[in-house]
Amino acid sequence: MMGRTRLKPGVVTWLLLAPCLIVLCSLFLGGLLFGLAQSLGLWSVVDVGGPTLAFYGALLGNADITQSLGLTLYVAAVSTLLASVASLALALLLRQTFRGTRALRLLVQLPLPVPHLVAAIGIALLLTQSGVLARLFHAAGLIAAPEQFPTLIYDRAAVGIILTYVWKELPFMTLVTLAALRASGEEAERIARNLGARPSQVLWHITLPLIAPALLGAATIVFAFTFGAFEVPLLLGQSYPRLLAVEAYARYQDTDLAVRPAALALNTLIALCTALAVPPYIWLLRRSGWMAQDPTTETRPLPSAG
Repeated sequence: MMGRTRLKPGVVTWLLLAPCLIVLCSLFLGGLLFGLAQSLGLWSVVDVGGPTLAFYGALLGNADITQSLGLTLYVAAVSTLLASVASLALALLLRQTFRGTRALRLLVQLPLPVPHLVAAIGIALLLTQSGVLARLFHAAGLIAAPEQFPTLIYDRAAVGIILTYVWKELPFMTLVTLAALRASGEEAERIARNLGARPSQVLWHITLPLIAPALLGAATIVFAFTFGAFEVPLLLGQSYPRLLAVEAYARYQDTDLAVRPAALALNTLIALCTALAVPPYIWLLRRSGWMAQDPTTETRPLPSAG
């Protein structure tokens, strides 16, 4: 009898995942390509005279879209930065063993199963001028009336949107950063401290380089998600200017079907901007040599004691 052909474990894994991947890729790529075709005037619900780039030209020259783009970049960048800094601090704290570690870890993970829409509703109930905090401040005598509470919802600074994203994405980034910290170990940091390095030097020269690939990867995912998400800005955002995803949704829901190709063109631009977040991440990894070596095993120069 002929011997059985043994497949490599990696090949078996991909074969098992193939049905699911085919369905997901077909739905994602199919929807993306169909939307792209309609944005170019192909298979459109209204006759636009054949293939055209007019809808993209109209968007790029629109002042409202420019303001929406700036607001979207601001929200995504600030949310990602705050979540990254907070997750690093929490991960460094959770790596230590002290009384209350389990309770803190549970508290950090609480937002994970909460949908973004539910989180947005909770933030709205908490931060509106008729919400919980405004009433507590009024009851404590800090403000004369709840209406004097700062406007944190539907405001131009998008405070409510940013706080919702930070609260929701913090557990994900913290768990990723904590896993990277545990994988890297504490030996290099301990050696640096024994050689006289200050805590700030250990953090900057030892800890951050070791966990940077994981932290940057998580930050890239969070930035891409917050840039393209629409449910939280739809509920908590101001009416003008609107974030790009909300603007695209409003145009798509317009009763004038001639506006729909422009909405799909805007969706395509959002997808393109989201994809453009990946090359800088890869460039940083290559520039720092993290893709060519394992940062958890490579010995890096220790900082001087001075």
